[in-house]
Amino acid sequence: MALSSMTGFARSHGTSGPYAFEWELKSVNAKGFDFRMRLPPGWDDVELVARKRATELLARGTVYANLTVKRSSAASTVRVNPDVLNAVVKIATELAGRIDAVAPSIDGLMGIKGVIEVAEPEVDEAEDQAARSAVAVAFEQALTSLVDMRKREGATLGTVLGQRLIEIETLAARAEAAPGRKPEAIRARLSEQIATLLAASDRFDSDRLTQEALMIATRADIREELDRIASHVSQARDLLGKGGPVGRRLDFLAQEFNREVNTCCSKSNDLELTNTGLELKNVVEQFREQVQNLE
Repeated sequence: MALSSMTGFARSHGTSGPYAFEWELKSVNAKGFDFRMRLPPGWDDVELVARKRATELLARGTVYANLTVKRSSAASTVRVNPDVLNAVVKIATELAGRIDAVAPSIDGLMGIKGVIEVAEPEVDEAEDQAARSAVAVAFEQALTSLVDMRKREGATLGTVLGQRLIEIETLAARAEAAPGRKPEAIRARLSEQIATLLAASDRFDSDRLTQEALMIATRADIREELDRIASHVSQARDLLGKGGPVGRRLDFLAQEFNREVNTCCSKSNDLELTNTGLELKNVVEQFREQVQNLE
C-alpha cells in the first residue's frame, strides 16, 4: 500500500437538467477521522452516501466537504386573479358613489396584494432525482482526486522520512565511533580525576574511588541506547515500506527515538558525543514533524 498524507484538496462540478453543482473537498491533519459536510437546503439525503464512501477510503484527517447547487428555473408565470380583482373593483365602485375620489388606475389595482399572482414552475421529480444521482457521481470523482493527491503527498513524505532515517543512522554510527564514549576512555578520565583528588588529600580511599569510577563508567555507556535506535530505524523502514495508515505507529517510534537520544545526551561526558546527540535531537524532531502529516 502507498503512504498517504492527511492534507489534500479537490474539486468537481457538473450539470444535470436545470441544475449546476460543484463539490469542494479539503482535508487537514487530525488525530482521528472527522468528516464535516455543508449542504444546501433540501439536499441532506446526499450526506449518507458521501459519508459512507469517505469512511471507506480515508482513515485519518479532518475532511471538509462543501456542495453548492444552483437551479436555472424556467420563467415564472404571471397572471391576474379574477376573483380578487372583481372584489376590488366592486368595492371601488361602491366607494365612488359615496365619496368624491379619482377612479382607481390599472397601476393601482395591480399593486393591491393578491390581484397579481406569480406562479413558480413546478419541480420535475425525474429531473430532481437525476440531479441527485449526478451529484453523487461528482462527489465520487472529487473524493478520488482527494485520495490521489494525498497519496502523491504521502510519496513525497516517504522520501523525506527515509532521508531522515539515513541521517539518524549516520549520526548514531558517529556516536558509536566517538572515542570519548569508549569505557576505557571514560575510565581514563575518571582515573585522572581520582589521581588529582588523591594528590590533593590523603583522606580518600583509592580502592573505593576506583570502584565508584567503574560504576560511573558503566552507567555512562550508551550501548543499549544505540542498539534501540538501530532497532527503531529498522522498524520505521518496515512501516514506510508497508505503507497504508501507519502515521500513528511512526509517531510512537518518533517518541521512542527522542527518548533514546535524550538518554544519550544525559549520559554523555564528552563534548564530541554531546554535539552528536544534539544533532540527533534535531533530526529526530524533523522526523517527528513530518510524521504528523501522515495518515
